[in-house]
Amino acid sequence: MTGIDTGFFARLTQANRDFRTGLPATLGRIQATRADFVPAAPAQHQVVELQALLHALAGAAVTFGFRELGQGARALEQRLRVLRAFDTVGEDDWRAWLAALDDFVRAGLDAPAPAYHSAAFSLLP
Repeated sequence: MTGIDTGFFARLTQANRDFRTGLPATLGRIQATRADFVPAAPAQHQVVELQALLHALAGAAVTFGFRELGQGARALEQRLRVLRAFDTVGEDDWRAWLAALDDFVRAGLDAPAPAYHSAAFSLLP
């Protein structure tokens, strides 16, 4: 197999490990930002920060083989974009979104890490 950059796959595998290792901290940042969120009057900086965290997590998760985690982050981010499109959002709408966010974070922290590479697909010797 000439022409295959095995160094690339080694770097990708290490990036996957780094993502997996950092995932609890990323989910913790989401929890910390959400902790002070007041549904009756959400702070704009918290909304922006949550959107940015979910956006980054969605892209990285899918890249590193965490498909369900990425899809969940993307769905929450898109739902947040819809809420931000309105001039006024009801407290009940914020509470519903926050409940979904809490469920997502809890599931992410409790989920086992999936295997990114398997013997069947590995290009590494």
